[in-house]
Amino acid sequence: MRRLSLTRPGWALVFLAVFCGQVAAHEGHDHGDAPPDGAVAAPRASSSSDRLELVAIARAGSLLIYLDRFGTNEPVTGATILAEGPDGKARAEPQPDGSYRLPARWSLTSGHHDLLLTVSDSGETDLFPLQLDIPEPAPAPAVASLGDAPAFARGLAGRLGGFGLAAAGAGAGFLAGILVTLLIHRPRRRLATAAMLAVAAAVAVAPEARSDEGHAHGPAGEAAAPVSGPSASGARDQARRGPDGAVFVPKPTQRILAIRTVVSEVATHRRAIELPGRVVPDPNGSGLVQTSVGGRLSPPPGGFPRLGTAVRKGDVLAYVNPPIQAIDASDMRQRQGELDQQIAIVERRLSRLEPLARSGAVAQAQLDEARLEIAGLRDRRAALDTSRREPEALIAPVDGVIAEANAVAGQMAQPTGMVFHIVDPDRLWIEALSFESLPGAPDASARLPSGQVLRLRFQGAGLADRNQAVPVHFSVEGGAGGLRIGQFVTVVASQSTERAGLALPRTSVVRSAGGQDLVYEHTGAERFEPREIRLQALDADRVYVASGLAAGRRVVTSGAELLNQVR
Repeated sequence: MRRLSLTRPGWALVFLAVFCGQVAAHEGHDHGDAPPDGAVAAPRASSSSDRLELVAIARAGSLLIYLDRFGTNEPVTGATILAEGPDGKARAEPQPDGSYRLPARWSLTSGHHDLLLTVSDSGETDLFPLQLDIPEPAPAPAVASLGDAPAFARGLAGRLGGFGLAAAGAGAGFLAGILVTLLIHRPRRRLATAAMLAVAAAVAVAPEARSDEGHAHGPAGEAAAPVSGPSASGARDQARRGPDGAVFVPKPTQRILAIRTVVSEVATHRRAIELPGRVVPDPNGSGLVQTSVGGRLSPPPGGFPRLGTAVRKGDVLAYVNPPIQAIDASDMRQRQGELDQQIAIVERRLSRLEPLARSGAVAQAQLDEARLEIAGLRDRRAALDTSRREPEALIAPVDGVIAEANAVAGQMAQPTGMVFHIVDPDRLWIEALSFESLPGAPDASARLPSGQVLRLRFQGAGLADRNQAVPVHFSVEGGAGGLRIGQFVTVVASQSTERAGLALPRTSVVRSAGGQDLVYEHTGAERFEPREIRLQALDADRVYVASGLAAGRRVVTSGAELLNQVR
């Protein structure tokens, strides 16, 4: 068996392959924290006045202008915007998405640019000075080729790293010397030697190509910055959360999320307490349908009314056929027999008296008495038959809709059992349980789990405790559509004492990951910072901020939940 041996070119190839394999690890290295995916790429500037807030974004040789109300963050779409910039005076044209577009060829040039925008809206004019900085574009990375000797040397220098350009040149000269020596002294191995050195060169350059494919280096070997400057015309801004918890939301995204704000103000508010409650029917607007005697249920001609069916007072909802015991049936048959016998006797007597009365042999009074007697016997006989066959009709006591129904054909109804429950949906009450005394007529409101708010009017409080609490009744004002009997609500009842402080809508409050209540303050045109607060109940749609927020701050009222989800 021949022993495998490596020639000098073979050892050179092995050495170069091992060396290049070690340096190839440079391909996936990290130069520090990479910029986030949503990094802001488009140059922008903002300015504000007491009424308006303006953001200008440079894109593709144009300036996109977003104009909003300062206090509410509502878009302003009917304004007139005139600009004075490097290209002179120009007018911004409104766009379908509510923004304004201003031609700005100067934005394709890097450097500092000063602008002055004049905005006219609702008969008032505001001036907005802007300073827009267009950064230099990032340099494009150079790509080495095998046919370019200096490029090969640069690639080799990049592989050697700390050895510098001199070490790369020495290495290239060393390889060239080996090639010349072998070609002179070993003519028969020229082809194999050239092939081996070509493979070695390819191995040396390949990691460089792979490294440059997904990772660019600047002049000092740092990671390339996100695309910016004039070349960033196609970049897309994305909302993101910073290390300090603040959220950057571009103006176009704010329009999509419908972010709205309110300026916090100090005012006097009445103290309030929260009470658990549930929906109950108004006792004067509801009724129960029960049978007076037990019996078997049967439907009326139109069938039993379904749940939610509107009924009128006096409508027949069902029939009850009372059961008859065997002994009762025997007594009734005996009584019917006696009545039939008496009727037959009186009919024969009446037939004898009628000819006698016509001849005058019998007084007319006797004939009339016989006729009255037989009429009474026949009525009694008919009533006895009716009592055996006619069922009891169940009639609606009030106007309303069927809230509950327990009627099935053939079902045995008990005298105390409920067959139908009729409720007027426009007359509902809220029964709350209070663990402390309430004033005679407190202002109150109720909040449903869905966020719906109900206005309540105090009706009265009980004098007997129920589970160590006093039941308090409120009537629902302004319609009670969508409520269900037994539905749980949270009642907020006001008290007589007052306090000064900040009030915010409940939609402003969100929960942090740690369970803390917080709101988002609009600190900049596109910046929102979370503020932890301590709150107390005020009414069904507002809360009282006890601490954590100062007056005069812009607080998000709509879209806070969406801001809280930005990562």
